[in-house]
Amino acid sequence: MPELPDIAAYITALEARILHQPLERVRLESVFLLRTVDPPLTDVEGRVVREIRRVGKRIAIGVEGDHPPQGQRPIAGDSWLFPPQEQRPVVGDPGMLWLVLHLMIAGRLHWRPPQGKLAGRQSLVAFDFPTGSLILTEAGSKRMASLHILRGEEGLRSVDPGGLEIFSTDLNGFRAALSAVNRTIKRALTDPHLISGVGNSYSDEILHAAQLSPMAMTQKMKPEEWERLFAATRDTLTLWMDRLRGEAEVAFPEKVTAFRPEMAVHGRFGQPCPRCGDKVQRIRYASNETNYCARCQTGGKVLADRGLSRLMGSDWPRTLEGMEALKRR
Repeated sequence: MPELPDIAAYITALEARILHQPLERVRLESVFLLRTVDPPLTDVEGRVVREIRRVGKRIAIGVEGDHPPQGQRPIAGDSWLFPPQEQRPVVGDPGMLWLVLHLMIAGRLHWRPPQGKLAGRQSLVAFDFPTGSLILTEAGSKRMASLHILRGEEGLRSVDPGGLEIFSTDLNGFRAALSAVNRTIKRALTDPHLISGVGNSYSDEILHAAQLSPMAMTQKMKPEEWERLFAATRDTLTLWMDRLRGEAEVAFPEKVTAFRPEMAVHGRFGQPCPRCGDKVQRIRYASNETNYCARCQTGGKVLADRGLSRLMGSDWPRTLEGMEALKRR
């Protein structure tokens, strides 16, 4: 699922392409994508994009309301120009309509030439602008991605999970939010009601940078561990936001993925940790897995893999040495 750095990259690319442009037409191929009926989808057509925001892991595209800000004026053809004072989006317009996209796990955005073709079952919707078409696709047979059409700030708040924005809080606020309930720090970091925009992949990277076990309990962490975690969360997200935004300034992000070769541990099971050189370990559960370095994060202890450790019982190795010995059998 695209997380904060990935969403930031999409927004960077979209701002360069659709901000201050009229949304000419919406071509909906999958009725299951649209989750609202009021306002109707047709209400957004012909309106100019005034703002693009991130709401948790969602992308919100705001188009002008029924009363455009003074100074906006169409000219001949499909182009729209704005006086300098109108270049900045109007925040808080109560009449603004919002198209809110949640890509979920397999949804991705693509930029195509004007009137780009919707090809195949994976293409769910196209948003046509004078300069090109923004197309949403979703791989696989499950249809989890969603589109909401909402009115004003109140409507936008209705889809906001409410998690803290990491760059708008301090250490005390961060600690208070994550330790309100005693749970693993991995689970707390990925709870959208606690922290905004962090999911499975970047939480692995954050915990590796902080040198903390994903199974550390929030109400048992020491003050210095909270300091490391807060700094690592900010630093890791900043690093990846800067990197992916830089790439998005060159080309539209067509290959958004949770697995990147530059990552330290996520998706790198069995590969060497960039800090100590030991092999990256994993905990598998359902359709996800947590990756970590036992040497750097758990004092050399191998965390129990839920399925396999239950099967092996007391034979489950507790150390890196024991894990390697098991593999050699």
